[in-house]
Amino acid sequence: MFRVMDAREAVGMIPDGATIGINSFLALANPTALHDALAGRVRDTGHPRGLTIFCAAGFGGWDESRFADPYIALGAARRIIAGHYASSPAALRLISEDRIEAYNLPLGVLSHTLRAAASGQDGILSGVGLNLFLDPAIGTCAVNARSRSTGYAGELVRRVNIAGRDTLYYKAPRVDIALIKGTSCDPNGNISMENEYLTVDALAMAQAARRVGGRVIVQVDRLTPSFTRPRSVIVPGILVDAVVVDDSAAGAAALAPAMDGDLHVPASHMDYYMSRMAVRKKPRSATDESSDIIGERAARELRPGDVVNIGIGIPEMVGRHASRSGLLRDITLTVESGGIGGLPAPGLSFGATIGADMICDMASQFDFYDGGGLNICFMGALEIDRHGNVNAHQTDNMFSGLGGFANITYATPTVVFCLTFTAKGLEARRTGGGVGIVSEGGVKKIVRDVAAVSFSARNALERGQRVLYVTERCVFQLTGSGLALLEVYDGIDIDRDIRARLDFRLAD
Repeated sequence: MFRVMDAREAVGMIPDGATIGINSFLALANPTALHDALAGRVRDTGHPRGLTIFCAAGFGGWDESRFADPYIALGAARRIIAGHYASSPAALRLISEDRIEAYNLPLGVLSHTLRAAASGQDGILSGVGLNLFLDPAIGTCAVNARSRSTGYAGELVRRVNIAGRDTLYYKAPRVDIALIKGTSCDPNGNISMENEYLTVDALAMAQAARRVGGRVIVQVDRLTPSFTRPRSVIVPGILVDAVVVDDSAAGAAALAPAMDGDLHVPASHMDYYMSRMAVRKKPRSATDESSDIIGERAARELRPGDVVNIGIGIPEMVGRHASRSGLLRDITLTVESGGIGGLPAPGLSFGATIGADMICDMASQFDFYDGGGLNICFMGALEIDRHGNVNAHQTDNMFSGLGGFANITYATPTVVFCLTFTAKGLEARRTGGGVGIVSEGGVKKIVRDVAAVSFSARNALERGQRVLYVTERCVFQLTGSGLALLEVYDGIDIDRDIRARLDFRLAD
């Protein structure tokens, strides 16, 4: 039987050594009041300690003072298992200092293992991740030396052979405490999410916790005296142990109706809503047009009727160009957190969808992706190499995590990577119908060999995928012989601006 209580009492149910499941997608659907109360308890008492944090997506807001980062910084966590890390700066700092264990697995896979845990399965089999950095035959999902020394990575993922075919076995998590954000709690403890942008995997997480005798703690905006329509219930009261009311979050976002489904946004109005969104931008020259050039060229790969996924960062420009050209009404955009239709929100609101037709659970969205439901996807990249492999999750001084990247690119017939040719100082501009490189970046992004494999060219060739790499000066394509030049923009000198800046010979 659920009980309404304050946040401090609710987080008092979390014991040392527990595995906390956070039902969030980066900054979205994140139970702020529960995180704040847990940080306060750790600060005052030193407990709980030795926590394992499980989150299929990510649990931060690019701010050390928000969400789980404060209690992680206080030393409450022993281990983190997540698909994405870049939004949690305090956690990343402790990982880089080798003070906590960290493991990175595909977002969609983690979502599916959570559903497996809910149904009593020990794990799942998936081809997603084969021949990538996390494949035990290639490398490891352990992020730092501390993690690699424990051998725990070998429990999380194993390569197995079934009926003569290699695949990966992923272990299902044990969830002792589920932390969930909802909108309303009715008299029976039923949780609805009418004002949330996402449900993520709330039901599966609650079921997984209940299966092992764990606790389900839900933060809501309000208590309602009316019983909720059955189809509107996301987490039934039979699974809920504690409800914390935090009305400070209710109605906080002026744009919420466009993203929680209360307001339908036609394609013709998308530019207006997009212009009002807060966008996280990497520092660039005010006159650099690289991202816009890339987005415009990549958007030309769209065809009427396409079902599409667009990644965060430069790929977001594809959606904007589709909107401006009028093509948006002829395609269906999706986002891995569950949105179908509308336009994925950018920056800090990534994961939400403006004007969605449907918002489903995250695991169901990845069922669709893994089954080949997309026609085309547009993804970012940190670097690509002569073979056509892509690194999208780490460099020597930065680790972001794989996120949904591996699932999204796994079975999609056409994969378009959007990246600049160089970084740190690059400035490109449109000039008289062409493109001019005003200043070159100091960091190469087209390299001989990538530092880590997030996307395997070998896998793509075996699956018959069409793969393009769109930059601000040219377009490459994947061939059986490796990376080949497909197109050079007007104004670009092929020898000076492309070949002279590569450490390898392009495929013919």
